[in-house]
Amino acid sequence: MDLTKLTIAEARRALDAKEYSALDLTNAYLDVIRVKNPEIHAYLEVWEESARAEAKRADEMIAQGKQMPLTGIPIAMKDNILIEGRIASAASKILENYHASYDATVTKKLKVQGAVFLGRANMDEFAMGSSTENSAFGPSKNPIDLSRVPGGSSGGSSAAVAASMALAALGSDTGGSIRQPASFTGLVGLKPTYGAVSRFGLMAMGSSLDQIGPLTRTTEDAKILFDAIKGNDPQDSTSLPETGRSDLPSLEGQTFQRPKRIGVPRSFLAEGTDPDILKRFEGQIQKLAKQGYEIVDIEMSHVPYSLAVYYIVMPAEVSTNLERFDGIRYGLSVPAEGIKEVYSKTRGAGFGAEARRRILLGTFVLSSGYADAYYRKARAVRSLIRDDFMKAFEIVDAVATPTCPAPAFKFGSKSDPLAMYIEDIFSTPANLAGVPAISVPMGAVNRDGVDLPVGIQIIAPHRREDVLFAIGTDIERA
Repeated sequence: MDLTKLTIAEARRALDAKEYSALDLTNAYLDVIRVKNPEIHAYLEVWEESARAEAKRADEMIAQGKQMPLTGIPIAMKDNILIEGRIASAASKILENYHASYDATVTKKLKVQGAVFLGRANMDEFAMGSSTENSAFGPSKNPIDLSRVPGGSSGGSSAAVAASMALAALGSDTGGSIRQPASFTGLVGLKPTYGAVSRFGLMAMGSSLDQIGPLTRTTEDAKILFDAIKGNDPQDSTSLPETGRSDLPSLEGQTFQRPKRIGVPRSFLAEGTDPDILKRFEGQIQKLAKQGYEIVDIEMSHVPYSLAVYYIVMPAEVSTNLERFDGIRYGLSVPAEGIKEVYSKTRGAGFGAEARRRILLGTFVLSSGYADAYYRKARAVRSLIRDDFMKAFEIVDAVATPTCPAPAFKFGSKSDPLAMYIEDIFSTPANLAGVPAISVPMGAVNRDGVDLPVGIQIIAPHRREDVLFAIGTDIERA
């Protein structure tokens, strides 16, 4: 089997036809991991023994005719998604030896499907970053060019799939952490509607922004994995109900209407975007126009403020969420004479520079005398950004932008935090608005003699992932 071209859909067909077994498939990926992972460092830990046992159980399900879409499919799991009994460190020293005491809801759903868990994928510490350089255990590398980053914070997940070390992977997306690495490594990355996939068992970074989603080779595969993990979860208070709330779109009786109009906020795209990226983007938009889509120029006057709003709201939530790591209840604990010293020494030793930076920034914007000037004002602008999308979706079926303003960059080239943050300029609006977005490859740009993949981002209305899958499939066909 050619793992470089294998998809979930093709593997499902071959497994069901008994062309090879789930154990054969799993062993093939484990063989690649053994060769490539020492250099690429996509995985922090590989679970060879349990993966083979899960593959054998999957073969039993197939033999009994009880297979499901992901039965026997080898998957990488980002290191902030809990699997009972497994280390879940969020790539941080403060949780280096923490073993999860329960399964995340998405983990439970994949276990029911009979998926095979290959290992835990590297990431930026507590999902804070756009390059995986902030991992406490060393960065992952981009398989296309080892001198460049694979993106972040789900860089290990994207590198694993791009290097044929997993058939698919789960990541988490707070401000583009699935879509940006997908763009950098030539994959499809989906950030679902906020609440469409349970966050129970996902280590929280920004609770109003985080969402688990798939990294795959094709749009079809992204849909297969999304369909397996989506759905209401009583254990997650932010989980969307299937029906029953008048203020949310209902799934009941929903019929698919093929998208026809795509909006492009060109004034938002012009400033700071790599010219080659813009050229690729305009070329892809023209291909969609030839397929029958109407391309509409739109204005979204508040969306350009998304990055500033995100880097106020997100650190504020980080400051609150990471308060629990105090050296007392679980994780790293540095002994000291008093409780205050235990807190400070543990957090100083356990958190990396970027985590400390965002905790301090978040504490500042929430502090007395500054909350009104920063945090509450950012929340007000966030509402205006949501309104921009609502108004846009009254006249178009989806909004298109480049996924990132530039291709994958070299290690160390974004040492200035602000230079790193600007990488999220096109991806943060969807998280702030809670709407679904997908990154799909749109070709490559050449840098230093290497063709680096770049992605186009499609953003759809609340709960309309079907629109993303339809347009994504058309982009792949173009």
